[in-house]
Amino acid sequence: MQKNTLKSGSFTPYGINIIQIIIGIFGLAIGSLVYLTDRSSEGIYFINKLKIPTEIFNNAPTLFGIAGKSLPDLLHVFSFILITAGLLSCKKKWYTIICLGWFSLDIAFELGQRFKVLSLRVIPDWFQGIPFLENSKNYFQKGSFDIFDIFAIAIGTVIAYFVLLITNKEER
Repeated sequence: MQKNTLKSGSFTPYGINIIQIIIGIFGLAIGSLVYLTDRSSEGIYFINKLKIPTEIFNNAPTLFGIAGKSLPDLLHVFSFILITAGLLSCKKKWYTIICLGWFSLDIAFELGQRFKVLSLRVIPDWFQGIPFLENSKNYFQKGSFDIFDIFAIAIGTVIAYFVLLITNKEER
């Protein structure tokens, strides 16, 4: 049985790329900040479910301005690409697959807001009462399709790919 040890130049045992994971988590934190500061907390699942106090932001000017409209879409795909690649500690050849997977998923959810009737038909009733899944119908009913979100998802995917290349720990 081989012992897992830190090799010269690796970031963590088991090959996990902690740098990619930290950057991804940082991106999610910024995206969450958009919801806390620039959006109405009513109807935002994670704010209401976690009972995060948002009163301190009520009279504050918007922090992200016009960029805050599509920034969460960019940061969502960016962050989950980095977190996935970091946890899987995969080689460069898998980066494209991870990027395309998350890109496709985020685009599907954006298109699901455009085609609400179809989206609502395919969501099973048993999602009710299951954390995160219970918000699926609300997401599609109240969400709105925006072409700029599509562009943001594409840009976030491309940026994530280049960050993966930069933070890649394979021997060069």
